[in-house]
Amino acid sequence: MSPPGRPLHLHEDRLFSSDPTQRAIARRLYAEVAALPIVSPHGHTDPAWFAGNAPFANATELLLVPVHYVFRMLYSQGIDLDALGIPHADGSRADVDPRAAWRVFARNFHLFRGTPSSLWLNHVFHEVFGLRLRLDATTADLYYDTITEALATDAFRPRALFERFNIELIATTEGPLDPLAHHQAIRDSGWQGRVVTAYRPDEVVDPEHEAFAGALERFGAITGEDVHSWDGYLRAHRNRRAFFASMGATSTDHGHESALTADLSDARKRELFAKILRGGFSAQEAALFRGQVLTEMAAMSLDDGLVMQLHPGCFRNHNPRLFARHGRNVGADLPLATEYVHALKPLLDRFGNEPGFRFILFTLDESTYSRELGPMAGHYPCLFLGPAWWFHDAPEGMWRFREQTLSTAGFYNTVGFNDDTRAFLSIPARHDVARRIDCAVLAKLVAEHRLEEDEAAEVAVDLAYRLPKEAYRL
Repeated sequence: MSPPGRPLHLHEDRLFSSDPTQRAIARRLYAEVAALPIVSPHGHTDPAWFAGNAPFANATELLLVPVHYVFRMLYSQGIDLDALGIPHADGSRADVDPRAAWRVFARNFHLFRGTPSSLWLNHVFHEVFGLRLRLDATTADLYYDTITEALATDAFRPRALFERFNIELIATTEGPLDPLAHHQAIRDSGWQGRVVTAYRPDEVVDPEHEAFAGALERFGAITGEDVHSWDGYLRAHRNRRAFFASMGATSTDHGHESALTADLSDARKRELFAKILRGGFSAQEAALFRGQVLTEMAAMSLDDGLVMQLHPGCFRNHNPRLFARHGRNVGADLPLATEYVHALKPLLDRFGNEPGFRFILFTLDESTYSRELGPMAGHYPCLFLGPAWWFHDAPEGMWRFREQTLSTAGFYNTVGFNDDTRAFLSIPARHDVARRIDCAVLAKLVAEHRLEEDEAAEVAVDLAYRLPKEAYRL
């Protein structure tokens, strides 16, 4: 166990090269971007926070319970999620004192050494709460009390933190059945913080989703469309997309196991949809249906201007026992090998050359960066690469992304950075990490005389601020 009272220090040169020439350049570049506003065009923060502006309850509810990056590591070491107060699938929870859960976290904080989670958390502890001792068993109560007491003050309410963090915009992500009442409440409040939504229709697109049948019925009820006919089903999507756009959405988001798309004949689409509705379809038919709907979403994006995002390559809910007990988003999702060149061809054959269509691709399969994604984005006008995501939104992952896509896609066929997080307080930390890594990458190019420093400074600003706004039509 660590000795008590060891200092917590954030080095001003963290994530910069140890080479003095590159480090000096990176410092100068970072000075150009450190204070830029944060644009967060894709994420999963709760709009209720900003609608109600209620204080966060305590350290555990804010920094541990919603963050699967954190509790999946603890689970991997044999710590039961009930001991951390993680909700069950039915909304119930074990009767756990949040201070006791925090102590479990603190005793095991050494598990995060060297991980991106430790970078984000220590940034939050140091910069947001002013803590100057490291988190461990001896400082657990100091941390819990300091954070929880701060959260009870007006300065730490969600809207105040939004403004303190210099956030220009946050996009949340909602399902097709969401009434967006929290977004409406934000509008009605007169608060000037910009919180927009994004359309994520997975539960009415994926026949293998556990909520699909019931969600489809509600989808029809909400839209007034006959969603048991192919034409009515598509009209229902258009209806909801228009509603989401009216509430500020500029993008859609699709989380599919693969990047498969399809462009079936009209008769085949209708036949496949009828089989999906009857049930008894195969896994291959479910995948084909998802692929066809992706192509239909692209057609709708060409019409309504919503930017389309695809997050494929994830085996969701790999741990069935954990899924049965705690539901989705509890750290049991795992990366899969993902193929793009053949999978996206049906969609790109129709829309790849359309100037009005914008399609942002993400991956959990780093082997595709230089082989597929970089060359594709470096050719098709509609394609842009989302940043290193989820398991790879780490310093090393960000480096690999830049190194492996630069030669074919350059910087300007990427969309800068988005944090993709449920952990609100980690947003400034995550953006700081991304800005530092990009400045370090650019500094290396300048030091090797591949880029002039004034060009690197422009690129750094573009990656941190301009490209996300432009890519997401903000």
